[in-house]
Amino acid sequence: IILSSRKVWVAMRLQLFSRVLPYGRFRFLCQSRPLQVNALVVGEVDRGQLQPVTLSAVSAACEVTRPSGGSVAMMLTGNKGDLGDAVEMARCISGVGKVYYQSVAWSHPPSPEFLAPMLTSLVRRDHITHLIAGASSFGKDVIPRVAAMLDVSQVSDIIRILDTDTFARPTYAGNAIATVKSLDAIKVLTVRGTAFPKAQVESSMTADLEEVAILPDDDSDSQTAAKVTWLGEERQESVRPQLTSASVVVAGGRGLKSADHFELLEKLADKLGGAVGATRAAVDAGMCSNDMQVGQTGKIVAPQLYIAVGLSGAIQHLAGMKDSKVIVAINKDPQAPIFQVADYGLVADLFEAIPELTDKLPTRE
Repeated sequence: IILSSRKVWVAMRLQLFSRVLPYGRFRFLCQSRPLQVNALVVGEVDRGQLQPVTLSAVSAACEVTRPSGGSVAMMLTGNKGDLGDAVEMARCISGVGKVYYQSVAWSHPPSPEFLAPMLTSLVRRDHITHLIAGASSFGKDVIPRVAAMLDVSQVSDIIRILDTDTFARPTYAGNAIATVKSLDAIKVLTVRGTAFPKAQVESSMTADLEEVAILPDDDSDSQTAAKVTWLGEERQESVRPQLTSASVVVAGGRGLKSADHFELLEKLADKLGGAVGATRAAVDAGMCSNDMQVGQTGKIVAPQLYIAVGLSGAIQHLAGMKDSKVIVAINKDPQAPIFQVADYGLVADLFEAIPELTDKLPTRE
């Protein structure tokens, strides 16, 4: 009865307001004003260079903050000697209003155990509503740990922003799109780099700069980071562009039969100025290293030109390359599923077609 009486009283007050105030003004007062959204992008730095996936994360952050007029900031962490160029570039990115940076004494990349407590403290201190990073190896390593520390659910690999709480992400190897709504006060997201345009880098630095020296909220966090010891890093140096940022990718599958035959793809990639990729089947067979794997459990690429050689086109592989602008398939099996998604197809023996194609192409200077 008390609840019913209160409802009647509220209804009478609203009716009184509607009579006293003009309709437009009354409707404006009744509408809920969106809370300001403040996004923090976790920048990915490798050897002093800001990685392209970070620019895509900035575009996603700008999209999610635009309706409320919120702000976009970026956090960078790294060795003091290597961080300077990345910080300067970050301050020139369109849409970024502030750049936080933290210099560390050691030369190796900061571990997730070190980054996560620091990011958690920064998010709480500055009342960040959306923490965003690229869905790269770096982002997949750091962001889930931050989400656990904040006691929120992470939304991973989003490809579209519907509103500040609702996002679209692929599932079932990209054959279905799931709409996910997060009711957590802090949204922790990773974004697919190929789904968002790269933010523009202007010629002048406009973003504010702040050096942070934030301690973890909990002593156990710093103790966890102290238990991690950096043992070393092995890199395979290559003159070719990175697989995830290359404009041309030549990928091979099990049809190449051996690791030696991947040299055919390398020569073609060098002629086109591209990178070399592979299917999981080729990686599992020991034909190439796992850092070349493209697909659901590998790297996600969207180059201008994707040449698929000797691969059938399993859905797990298609999930990692189907956003490519132009897809060319070369396979001797005319029924191979890859031809269903290819813009151009060539039914031929790859051991004859690839050398001939390579010879016909002009040499890059």
